[in-house]
Amino acid sequence: MLIYLHGFQSSPRSWKAVQLGQYLAGQARSDYRVPALPSRPMAAADALTQLIEAQQTPLCLIGSSLGGFYSLWLAERYGLPAILINPGIHAARDLGRFQGHNVNPYTGEHYTLNELDLAVWQAMEVPVTRPERYWLMTQEGDEVLNYREGVSKLAGARQTVEAGGDHSFVGFERFFPEILTFAEQYACLPRRG
Repeated sequence: MLIYLHGFQSSPRSWKAVQLGQYLAGQARSDYRVPALPSRPMAAADALTQLIEAQQTPLCLIGSSLGGFYSLWLAERYGLPAILINPGIHAARDLGRFQGHNVNPYTGEHYTLNELDLAVWQAMEVPVTRPERYWLMTQEGDEVLNYREGVSKLAGARQTVEAGGDHSFVGFERFFPEILTFAEQYACLPRRG
């Protein structure tokens, strides 16, 4: 199973999630999930923990931006492989400017981020213990996050670092066959306890 985690202020309707889903459907794959992540981190952590712990089949995570941050946290917690696309590395720092009232442009949800939310994201930062289970996909032209932070954090992992591009990861669809191969090769059951 491949579980895609979307980014901040996004939804399961994000273009990358939809594109990948269409590709996998064309491969007659029905083991793809894109959960709608709560906007606030404590609720997102609870929902993701429940989702992963309920899985009975081998899985691989794929996350973009804040979804990459969550994927890294889950991968370290449960011993899972993960593909990280222009991932957030320091969510508390990078999202601090969103404290206060926000509206998700995909869902219309109104919510408020506060100091507690930033503290939760800070507590979710984890070291990489087994870089071989990760694939970092990043583009140097990312206008939202500093791609060097992902390259440094995931030293020793498989890395696709491209010149140019942007935060959306231009040309993402070029990698669909490799993503499927990686997921099939490394998918595993979540580690319990």
